[in-house]
Amino acid sequence: MRVILDPHGARLEPGEILVAPATDPAWTPLFLTAGALVTETGGMISHGSIVAREYGIPAVVGVPSATTVLHTGQRIRVDGSAGTVAVLD
Repeated sequence: MRVILDPHGARLEPGEILVAPATDPAWTPLFLTAGALVTETGGMISHGSIVAREYGIPAVVGVPSATTVLHTGQRIRVDGSAGTVAVLD
């Protein structure tokens, strides 16, 4: 899992979970390698939700303080169907 605050110059390893404050079209290249998405803002028709559906990756949006509570390197489980994010370690 990787917390990214700005997409410009950001790198995401294949399968890593992207945790971001929000997304817009500048974030789209990161979806190519992301294993899942977690954002602090958004809803069912937000950019992150729509692009995640298009790429077939699970997404949970509208998670307050996700970028401050979660830390790069942590193991988390993202269940897009249930809308949950669980810290595994």
